[in-house]
Amino acid sequence: MAVYTDVDPDDLAALVARYDIGTVRSCKGIAEGVENSNFLLETSEGRFILTLYEKRVSEGDLPFFVDLLAHLAASNCPVPAMIRDREGTAIQRISGRAACIIQFLPGISLTKPTPGQCRAAGAALGAMHRALADYAGERENSMGQRHWRAIAEATGDLDAVRPGLAAVVAEELDYLDAHWPTELPAHVVHADLFPDNVLMLGETVTGLIDFYFAATDFRAYDVAVTHASWTFSADGTHCDAERAKALMAGYASEVALSDAERAALPLLARGASLRFLLTRAHDWVHTPADALVTRKDPSPFLERLRRYRAADAAGLFAAA
Repeated sequence: MAVYTDVDPDDLAALVARYDIGTVRSCKGIAEGVENSNFLLETSEGRFILTLYEKRVSEGDLPFFVDLLAHLAASNCPVPAMIRDREGTAIQRISGRAACIIQFLPGISLTKPTPGQCRAAGAALGAMHRALADYAGERENSMGQRHWRAIAEATGDLDAVRPGLAAVVAEELDYLDAHWPTELPAHVVHADLFPDNVLMLGETVTGLIDFYFAATDFRAYDVAVTHASWTFSADGTHCDAERAKALMAGYASEVALSDAERAALPLLARGASLRFLLTRAHDWVHTPADALVTRKDPSPFLERLRRYRAADAAGLFAAA
């Protein structure tokens, strides 16, 4: 989440007037993240999130996200609804951008989850995967493996981000191109289930949010993304064994991975680490200086990549 585009108060009032959500009391920008312009919208009827879609989110993909969230909500997954106006329209326009008003969910995004919270997150991921196993919708993963080389090229001078990074990335791209699996179970996945995209109260998951990278990919890749983001120290140098075991045990309580999926997890986690290393490096170079946004350091995902490349990396995915 971030703010790239401002909203005129009169335009906002006119937009809210199309809904049965009361009248505007306040609208404040949210600085976290890097993808869209997001605002905490407070009306006389409650709190909502106003999202204006920028950068990587194509307006043509928005009906997919609306349908996806409706499917997950119908499957009792804790996801925020994209609210429809009186005419049944969820996708609007304001300030020259496509926009949605989204249900506000209670809960806190974690910065250092406990093993119990990791277990809950793993179970929520598994329950989401079960709900998506028969989902008919599809979307290409524009941040998937076949696009990583192009992202690296578009970033420019990787060594300006961190000396020696270009050589590491080139070597890893070659390795993953040669070894990436092709036959693992796949369906729509979240692909970005970091702790800041999970709302929790205690050890209860109250919300799975920010589905704008959701796409068709290996379900085990989604597990690898979640493992990489939930189980490491902030600098990426240490994987917490108790958190990792809890996350995998929570997932296993909902979904049993195949032998092939379990064997592929270290490789998939290398790919997940490279994906976020590359997109963070790209944003580090290309984010406008005047944007109300916090750039994220790519270095912790270089450290994760190194850990997943180690000979004993398979042990990081044990559930007990």
